[in-house]
Amino acid sequence: MQNRSPAFWLFLTPVILALGIVVVIPFLYGLVYSFTDWNGLAATEFIGFEHYINLFQEKEFMNSIWFTLKFAVASVLLLNFFGLALALIVTRNIKTNNLLRTVFFMPNLIGGLILGFIWQFIFVSVFGDIGELLGVESMQGWLSTTETGFWGLVILTSWQMAGYIMIIYIAYLENIPKELIEAAKIDGASSFQRFKNITFPLVAPAFTISMFLTLSTSFKIYDQNLSLTNGGPYNSTQMVAMEIVRTAFSDNQMSYAQAKAVIFFLIVAVVALTQVYYNKKREVEM
Repeated sequence: MQNRSPAFWLFLTPVILALGIVVVIPFLYGLVYSFTDWNGLAATEFIGFEHYINLFQEKEFMNSIWFTLKFAVASVLLLNFFGLALALIVTRNIKTNNLLRTVFFMPNLIGGLILGFIWQFIFVSVFGDIGELLGVESMQGWLSTTETGFWGLVILTSWQMAGYIMIIYIAYLENIPKELIEAAKIDGASSFQRFKNITFPLVAPAFTISMFLTLSTSFKIYDQNLSLTNGGPYNSTQMVAMEIVRTAFSDNQMSYAQAKAVIFFLIVAVVALTQVYYNKKREVEM
């Protein structure tokens, strides 16, 4: 870094300033406010760790963390599975490759709120009518239970983001030397053996990137949760982001919500950095 030219620092300075003003400084202020009785306008008293002690005793907040963790695990597995599957499909020599890439990526361009309302109509009206027609009770009132609401959110997120993850895998799949695949074919390797011993190890860096993105996105989802289930029934499908927003703006407990946000940040940071560490380690081993 010491040998960088002045032009490098000139171009880097606006980015550093923007990051500091928009992210770092507000985070530090929020951290300080979480130890006070801040009401959104002023802080009059330093209360120490009172908020942090209370939030770990609050059943609703702990339930939202557990629900978000389950959602993140399910979403990460499905998103990477479908993203890689779609990438394998569109990297084959078929005439409709470009059309399929566009179709698969398009859901990612639609806003989360709009997607939530679209899928709410599908789950409530379409699923309900099909279930009534076929006499399948489990398809009726799809969003009225915690379990079906959970899978509704997973389906929505997987449908929205699979195309985006597909693009990452495509970039790595298209950089695999064709000579390796041809040599494996000549040696008699099956499709599964070629995927296991050549394709998968070479796209391992893509898996690290995709897992990081899907994990962080799954933890931070708010708009889809709001428009699809609104946390119902009885806040049982309420994710952490929604719980924090409601604490701040519905209950008007700004400093308490900020304490929850700090804990939420630590959870996301630890989980994301841990998976990056282990995936990088696995890449070296492969």
